[in-house]
Amino acid sequence: MSLISSTDELAQACARFAKHAFVTVDTEFLRETTFWPKVCVIQIASDEEAIAVDALAEELDLAPFFELMANQSVVKVFHAARQDVEIMWHLAKMIPAPMFDTQVAAMVCGFGDQVSYGELAQSLCRVTIDKSSRFTDWSRRPLSQDQITYALADVTHLRDVYRALLAKLQESGRLEWLGDEMQSLIAPATYEQHPDNAWERHRHRARKPRDLAVLMELAAWREREAQLRDVPRSRVLKDDVMVEVALAAPRTPDALANLRSFPRGMERARAGADILAAIEHGLARDPKTLPKIERDKRSGGNTGATVELLKVLLRQVSERHGVAAKMIATVDDLEAIASDDAADVAAMRGWRRDIFGVKALELKRGKLALTGERGRVITLEWQDAPGSASADMQTVNGVQSEAQFA
Repeated sequence: MSLISSTDELAQACARFAKHAFVTVDTEFLRETTFWPKVCVIQIASDEEAIAVDALAEELDLAPFFELMANQSVVKVFHAARQDVEIMWHLAKMIPAPMFDTQVAAMVCGFGDQVSYGELAQSLCRVTIDKSSRFTDWSRRPLSQDQITYALADVTHLRDVYRALLAKLQESGRLEWLGDEMQSLIAPATYEQHPDNAWERHRHRARKPRDLAVLMELAAWREREAQLRDVPRSRVLKDDVMVEVALAAPRTPDALANLRSFPRGMERARAGADILAAIEHGLARDPKTLPKIERDKRSGGNTGATVELLKVLLRQVSERHGVAAKMIATVDDLEAIASDDAADVAAMRGWRRDIFGVKALELKRGKLALTGERGRVITLEWQDAPGSASADMQTVNGVQSEAQFA
């Protein structure tokens, strides 16, 4: 086990890794006080060796590592890759390829939503991961041997987890399913931080066009400020305060100061002037140019009962096929399907439509029923026939039987 702190050592190690069909990768980083994640340690393993890279070493250039990540001949294996990839996108504007995420693969293989690395290592490799160093300060130097040992365990056991999941995907013919799920992870848009889009994570708070216009301007200002200062968004302005300001839309420093949650004194600072300017820009926007405000789907229409039935069906399909429910359909998908047979959602496309979407439409149209038997959910699928109907009963654990109903 080694800790690398020079560019030459890293280049030599990456040259060795490039000869393998796959490598496992992980990072240790800090983000509590910054907007951008601060990478402290990078771990890489092949079948022959495992290294930890001191990413904070003054004489270290990470270029050889990024070259390895871009090597199309080597599969890069991560667990829950999004934050690791975000680091690489920020530092080098690149996304590892080809890439395999064991957390996503585990969902396809029926291990549930967002299963942890430790759970997979225990289930597939009968190995218990020591998490005692998980919350240590990875920016402090020197790193202890316990920290290095902990960091390397995150990539050494990942090799066997990868092999086990790959075998399961090949046996079940679901490698293509995994490819579909990896699309968002390998898309640059997933990692691009555009200030003009920052309002979208708060869009449900706007009820009127004026509210939305001001919220869009405030969220964009806060995002730019946080990126420029490299601090968390909450250090600039907390979420609830930003929303309160947007809804109240004060136009003077005194009115801003009168808001209950607004930080005292900020109204007279540069940030206060910037906030008031953002409010004015929002109020000046043409309502016709604003995105359409989506009303709360749960509060309208008569689809509530249908959504609840679709949730039961989703669980039945999930358990029968051994795929995490979240991967098949989201609550938003179910609400869209309940409202529209032609809903343009992921659950109605590709393999999801095959195992769930078609059944969802049959349930809506009364061609499929749900019932229970000895604590299990059963679907009854009727086929039109003169004088009788046949039903195929499918239980959540995959047991199937047939019965005739007069």
